[in-house]
Amino acid sequence: MRRRLIWRPAELVAATAETPSARTLRLRVPDWPGHLAGQHVDVRLTAEDGYTAQRSYSLAAPADGDMIELTVESVPDGEVSPYLTEVMEVGDQVEIRGPVGGWFVWRTESKPPVLLVGGGSGIVPLMAMIRARRQAGSRVPFRLVYSLRAPDRRYYADELRSPDPGLDVSYLYTRSAPGGASRPARRIMLDDLAEGGWPATFEPDCYVCGPTGFVEAAADLLLALGHAPERIRTERFGPTGG
Repeated sequence: MRRRLIWRPAELVAATAETPSARTLRLRVPDWPGHLAGQHVDVRLTAEDGYTAQRSYSLAAPADGDMIELTVESVPDGEVSPYLTEVMEVGDQVEIRGPVGGWFVWRTESKPPVLLVGGGSGIVPLMAMIRARRQAGSRVPFRLVYSLRAPDRRYYADELRSPDPGLDVSYLYTRSAPGGASRPARRIMLDDLAEGGWPATFEPDCYVCGPTGFVEAAADLLLALGHAPERIRTERFGPTGG
């Protein structure tokens, strides 16, 4: 039977700035049922007059008792993200419903090598997979290809810079590349995935997350490189009003 999802109160216990416009929120959710890396939740805000607004956000870290983490990018003129990134303070509460999703997940007992391809804030559920691998002590090799506009838009910069045996990270910049970069700023291309990813003969599990256009382009490139369609899992997002 499918488990019925209910709204639960969630209290902010800590917040960390990731970029000038993105923030990671650590929330305590009593009786949280746990979740898998790659799942997401719905967040609901209720105004004093009873008006409600809700949006979906990926979980940024593996299950940790009653604690969950979300990384939220502020959307200009949005209804939910500006509050979460600019207004919400420790001790404030929102409502959480979830976890949601069962296809775009990585399980710690999985054995094939993993290729993660993230565009912008699409890194969030992929980071949950990286952290779940580390937490479980898994020896499954991971490769992350992370596409973003400019160096100052990196999420989890310090963590991804730290040595993590079995994890290789490649950065692709689309608007402004750092000084000395060998790759010019441009959209993701076939060579980027051929060099930063796994050969199709290794039969890796591929996870692609980001804006719709990015996900479609990356998935097409993986197919062109010979990756089996059933091994390519995608999660996309588009304009939602924030």
